[in-house]
Amino acid sequence: MKTKRLLLGDEALALGALNAGLSGAYAYPGTPSTEILEFVQANPLTAERGIHSHWSSNEKTAVEEALGMSFCGKRAIVSMKHVGMNVAADCFVNSGMTGANGGLLVIAADDPSMHSSQNEQDSRFYADFAFIPALEPSNQQEAYDMARYGLELSEKYAIPVMVRLVTRLSHSRAVVEVDEQAEPQNELHYPASPRQWVLMPGISKKRYPVLIEDYEKLRDEAEKSPFNSYTDAPDHSLGIVVTGLAANYLAEIFPKGCPFPVVKISQYPLPTKMISRLFDECDEVMVIEEGQPLVERQLRGLLDRHGRVYGKLSGEVVRTGELTPDNVRAAIVKVKGDHEALMPQTVKGESQIVQPRPPALCQGCGHRDVYGALNDALAKFENPKVFGDIGCYTLGFLSPFNAIDTVVDMGASITMAKGAADAGQHPAVAIIGDSTFTHSGMTGLLDAINEDSPILVIISDNLTTGMTGGQDSQGTGKIEDICIGLGAAPEHVRTIDALPKNHDDLVALFTEELDHKGLSVVVARRECIQTARRHASAKNKK
Repeated sequence: MKTKRLLLGDEALALGALNAGLSGAYAYPGTPSTEILEFVQANPLTAERGIHSHWSSNEKTAVEEALGMSFCGKRAIVSMKHVGMNVAADCFVNSGMTGANGGLLVIAADDPSMHSSQNEQDSRFYADFAFIPALEPSNQQEAYDMARYGLELSEKYAIPVMVRLVTRLSHSRAVVEVDEQAEPQNELHYPASPRQWVLMPGISKKRYPVLIEDYEKLRDEAEKSPFNSYTDAPDHSLGIVVTGLAANYLAEIFPKGCPFPVVKISQYPLPTKMISRLFDECDEVMVIEEGQPLVERQLRGLLDRHGRVYGKLSGEVVRTGELTPDNVRAAIVKVKGDHEALMPQTVKGESQIVQPRPPALCQGCGHRDVYGALNDALAKFENPKVFGDIGCYTLGFLSPFNAIDTVVDMGASITMAKGAADAGQHPAVAIIGDSTFTHSGMTGLLDAINEDSPILVIISDNLTTGMTGGQDSQGTGKIEDICIGLGAAPEHVRTIDALPKNHDDLVALFTEELDHKGLSVVVARRECIQTARRHASAKNKK
C-alpha cells in the first residue's frame, strides 16, 4: 500500500531508507545534509525497531561505524555535507576495497553556490575515484525510491553506494508517494569472504581486479537503470546530457517537451551505450550538470579535438554557482540561437519581497562576549593573529568584531596557530567551538601539548552544534577533562562563563594566559541562545 507525504529531499531519502529495513544511521551535522539524521531520529519507527541514530564525532568515524554495521549484515546509511567527504575520504575510498555486506549508502549533500560552505566541490569525483557506484536523484520521489534501490544494489554487488544530493533538492519539498509499511531489518550475518575486509597488500592486490571488473558490471546496471533514460526528439542538431537536479531546469524551459534528444543521468558510472547513441544520432552535444564538469570531462577526453561537446569547460554553461532555468536557457541559446521552442526569459533581478540579509551572530550569543573580550585583550599587541574555525562563531570575522584572520577547515585553528607560533608569531590565538573541537581539534591540541606550544586556545563552548540547528555535541560536559586527559597542564586549562557581566574577567583571563609562555586553554562557556529557548519552551510545556 502507498500513501502520499510532503517531504524535503533529505526527508524523502531518510524515509526511503527507513522503509527499506534500515538498522543504523550515522552522521555529522552539516548543511544541507543535517535533516537526514534528524528525520530518522524523530521517526517513530526508529524507537520501535531500536534503529541506531546518534550523531558521530566526525564524518570519518560515521563512515567507519556504518561500515561496521554493514560488516554484520545490517543496512546502514551515513550522511554528511560535501566537505565532510574530505574528512571521510580515507575510509570511504578503502570501503570500495573492503566492499559491503549489509547494504550501505554514503550520502553526500553538495552545496553549489556555497550557501553555507567553503567551496563548491563535487562528491561524484570521490565515487568515480573509488570505483563506487553513485546515484543522483533529480527530485524528491527519486530520492525516496533510490534509498531502497541503492541498498539493494549495494548488497547485490557487495559494495557501498554513494547518493549525491544538492542543496536545492535537499531543502525543497514535494509530494512523495511512499510505502505505508517498512520492510523487516536484515538478520545478523557476516561476509562470505571475511578475509577481503583485511586490507593487507596481498589481499588488496586480489581484490582490486575484482573491483574494476565489477565496475564494468555496474556500468551495465546504469544502462538499464530506471533512473537513467534516453528520450528521443525530432531535432537531432543537438543532443543534451543532463544529470540529477538539472533535469528539472531543462523541463522548465521546455514545458511542452524538449525538441532535442536527451540522455538523463541519475546513476553512475555513465551509461556508455546511451551516450554513444546520442553522439551517433546528434550533430553536437551539450552537457548540463549541477556542480563541477565530471560528465563533460569524461565525454571530452584528454585532447577534445572534435569540438562537438558544449558545457562548462567550453563556456556555454556557467562554471560557478548553481544552475537555474535562466542560465540553462542561455546556454542553449548560445549554441542554437533563439530556438522557437525556447520560452521568453523569466524576470531577472532580486526579489522585491525578500531582501538579502547578511549573516550575524544572534543577540545574546556567548560568542559575542568572547570576541569582545578577546579584541580588548589583544589591543596591546602590535600584530596579533587569531586563527578561526568552522562554526557559527566564524561570523566573528565580520563587523563589528573583525576578529579572525584565517578559516580553512574543521580543526585547523589549533594546528595553524601552532604552526604560526613555530614560525615565531606572538600572540597566536586559536578559537574553536566545542563540537568542532571534538570533531577535529583534539589531535591538533595533542600536537601543541607535546611541544608546549606558546598559543592560546579558546574553546567557545555553547553546549551544542549551533551552526546546524542544535544537534548533540560529543564533548558536552567533558571539554576540560578531554584537554587535561590529552596532557594539557591543569593550571592552564581555565573555565569561565561567557556573559556580558563577566567582560572584565574575560579580558583579564585572556590577558593572563596570553602572557604564559606555553600552551593555554580557556573554555568560555554559555549555552546557545537558540537551544536555551527551545529547552525553556519544552520545560514550560511540561
